[in-house]
Amino acid sequence: MADHPTDHTVIARLTSTSRRHARRAALTPDQHHAAVTELADIAAGRTDLLAQCAGLAAGAHAGQPDEALYLRAAQLCIDAGADQSQIPHWTRQAHPHATPAR
Repeated sequence: MADHPTDHTVIARLTSTSRRHARRAALTPDQHHAAVTELADIAAGRTDLLAQCAGLAAGAHAGQPDEALYLRAAQLCIDAGADQSQIPHWTRQAHPHATPAR
């Protein structure tokens, strides 16, 4: 029987990976491609989990000093294929008054 990670495990991996890549203010095209590829591989087709990661990152850090870092992390999840229709929901879950990531 295959060992399938739980959604929580995948979200944790997406969060840490997107944040790690987002630490650089600007990624080269090769770095961006590597980051997006890694996130897509972790998500394994789960565009809903990419959306959850993006929305929670953007919402939880809205207005905070580290907001730019988390918006970059959210954008990487979007670029990796997040279901953009779900991002506003997750942004509101993290911060009811936040503006959804674009």
